[in-house]
This record gives sequence, C-alpha cells and structure tokens, in this order.
Amino acid sequence: MSILVNKDTKVLVQGLTGKTGTFHTEQALAYHGTKMVGGVHPKKGGETWGSVESGAQLPIFATVAEGKEKTGANASVVYVPPAGAAAAIIEAIEAEIPLIVCITEGIPVMDMVKVKARLDRSNSRLIGPNCPGVLTPNECKIGIMPGNIFKKGSVGVVSRSGTLTYEAVFQTTNAGLGQTTAVGIGGDPVKGTEFIDVLEMFLADPETESIIMIGEIGGSAEEDAARFLRDEAKKGRSKPMAGFIAGRTAPPGRTMGHAGAVISGGKGGAEDKIAAMEAAGIKVSPSPARLGQTLVEAIKG
Repeated sequence: MSILVNKDTKVLVQGLTGKTGTFHTEQALAYHGTKMVGGVHPKKGGETWGSVESGAQLPIFATVAEGKEKTGANASVVYVPPAGAAAAIIEAIEAEIPLIVCITEGIPVMDMVKVKARLDRSNSRLIGPNCPGVLTPNECKIGIMPGNIFKKGSVGVVSRSGTLTYEAVFQTTNAGLGQTTAVGIGGDPVKGTEFIDVLEMFLADPETESIIMIGEIGGSAEEDAARFLRDEAKKGRSKPMAGFIAGRTAPPGRTMGHAGAVISGGKGGAEDKIAAMEAAGIKVSPSPARLGQTLVEAIKG
C-alpha cells in the first residue's frame, strides 16, 4: 500500500503554463505515467498545454472546479508564485479537491493564516507550502522530488526538510529497503499537514514497516509527534523509527533556513527535540549521512 497518492491519483496543475509548472509536469509525466490530467489558469481556459518531451496534451481550465468536473481530478499541485499561491490553495479547497500539494516557497505568513482557517473548515488536506511534495514509488509523483532515487519498498519517510527527504530516500534505496511513500511537509511556520498526521497514516499502513522522521529546529511539531508516538506505543502501535534534527548549531533567537526554524522562549532547540524523539523510541542519527544506517540499526533492535 501507500499513503496519500497512488497509481489512480489524478492531478490538476495550478500554474502549469509557467516555467516551474511546465518543467515539473514534464518530470511527473515521465515518472511511471503519473496521471496529470490538466492545468488551471484563469486567463488560458480552453487552451491546450503540450509536453515537448512526452508529446502529451493537457487541457487548460479557467478554474479548479471546472477542471475537477471535467477530469475527475482528486489532487492538485500548486506552482503559482507567492503573491497568488494562497488564493490558488483556497480555490482548490472551495472546489473540494481532497489533496492539495503546494510547492511554492515564500508565501506570506498572514496569507497562510487565512488559508489555514479555510482549510480547517473543509475536507481537503494540504501538504506544504514550501515543500518538495509527495511520491509513491512507481505510482505517482507530485512535486519536485527526483524520481530516480526512489525504489518501491517498506520505509515511510516524512520530513520538514526537502533536501534531507532526498537523502533519506537515497540511503534507504541503497540499503535495499525502499519506500512506501515519501512526504515533505515543508518548513514554514503555518502549513497544512503536520508530522502527527503523516505518522498516523504510516502506523496504519501495513506495508510501511519502518519510518524515518526528519525535523528541524523551531516550533514544537517534533515534540508533539514524539508525545503522539509514546501514546500510540502504549496502545501497542509502534514501528522501528530513525530520526534526525536539522539545524542543530543555530543560536537561540536566530532564524536558520526555513521560515519555521526559529528558536524563541526556550523552545524549539535541537537538544530538546532530540531528547523527545529518543524518549519516544526513535533512534536519532548523529548525522544526515547515516540516516539509512541508523534505520537499519533500529530495525535490528
């Protein structure tokens, strides 16, 4: 099995005709035939987008609602620039798209606060923003993850860091474990899906036999996730896990990397996060270069 996306996922591209949307749609089409079913652009409805590499022809719709009605899309990916990205997400929410993946980086925090309020009153799930997306090996690629490093397997990967998502995938592929699904939740302070949401899905998925969780300094998401894992373990639900916290050397009060990676009020530091993860039974890797090895050790017990 997998979580969030599979071979039957039908994807609309919001921002398809731009440079970024075009490039990554080409890559998705090339990856085991991910079902990209159309694009959305308010001024180009009725036009057709043609793939230079694959020769695929995708219809462009003026609205997400029209695209969903005409194609049966059950997911969308947002490549819209920061100024219009929040509105694009809200449009997808209002069209009742079940899964929305926002890749866009640099969306104003107040815009995302409005998105979050609307999201909480809906049945849609948002991954991101400022994330690499979601990929289920050999079935569906939504976002910017490099498909060539993936291998169908048994490890679920969830990460705030895009680059370290790829590192975890590469290492678990080399270790012969492969992945069920990799989910980059993004590093912004206000986002849709958090660690707990994804961990719940991985714990429930029978084919996900182990998990890698990669966090960052700033916020309390990792500590919240650790508390969730401890509670689930008491119910008899647990799986071997490896983890890592990026940004260990950042000084208090400084933002390092992602917008969410800020330490303040004595919270969000690396050591506290590592301690919480270890207390939850996660084997924390000493460096990103040893994530795969650390997971193997966790599996062996």
